[in-house]
Amino acid sequence: MVQIEIDTGSGFCFGVTTAIKKAEEELDASAGPLHCLGDIVHNGMEVERLAGKGLVTINHEDLRRLHHTKVLLRAHGEPPATYELAKANHIDIIDATCPVVLQLQKRIKKQYEASPDAQIVIFGKNGHAEVLGLVGQTDNHAIVIEHFDEVSQLDFHRDIYLYSQTTKSLDEFHRIIDYIQSHISPDARFQSFDTICRQVANRMPNIAAFAARHDVILFVSGRKSSNGKVLFNECKSVNPRSFQVERAEEINMDWFQHAATVGICGATSTPKWLMEECRDMILRKSK
Repeated sequence: MVQIEIDTGSGFCFGVTTAIKKAEEELDASAGPLHCLGDIVHNGMEVERLAGKGLVTINHEDLRRLHHTKVLLRAHGEPPATYELAKANHIDIIDATCPVVLQLQKRIKKQYEASPDAQIVIFGKNGHAEVLGLVGQTDNHAIVIEHFDEVSQLDFHRDIYLYSQTTKSLDEFHRIIDYIQSHISPDARFQSFDTICRQVANRMPNIAAFAARHDVILFVSGRKSSNGKVLFNECKSVNPRSFQVERAEEINMDWFQHAATVGICGATSTPKWLMEECRDMILRKSK
């Protein structure tokens, strides 16, 4: 019988756990449905589970049409415009923004107000909910760079203040810092702020060690998860026999041929119960 280990370090981060707890408490306490602006977590199975309890996922267009209701803001955070709209439409906000993200928003807003002519640069994924919330703190003037190779497009004769989306790669962030430091003009100011969440960053070395320990890795994550992409790629680089699924039904038993041990891990948006469901599926089908 194949031995299966679920990574104890995988699963919801603090911010996501808090957001889901707030949603469940509100749903238990109220009779009507609760609206959530965007998927509460980038995991389709968990979104479905909460929808069954009455959580209704809406987008920003839906928000414009809502009045006199409650809306939950997820851990990723929102730009100031969302709060202004909610106030105008008499919407009661249940704010589940991650404290780490909230702190970062405040720092960027303060920096922008102090240096409006400088380049506020955010290393992050364009269009990602957290990044939209961060860019919103600068009246949408911040420059977003997704990858190291985009850093050369900055103006090195002007001041640069560099921040990062909380779930980005620490290594790539440091490469960007090194590049700016070696290219910045002597009369321009450069400051970088390491705003990567350590609870997420520490998962990289931990998940690499976990992936190396097993014959096969099953990585359970929603394909929309930025953090999931980074962590799965890390698993794959350490163990080529790493496979990603969103749900147990996607498991292919051929992956586990001649494997003595299987490691199951996931992203910060992967619920523990889903990893356990995948484990049970493998054990059931391998009998």
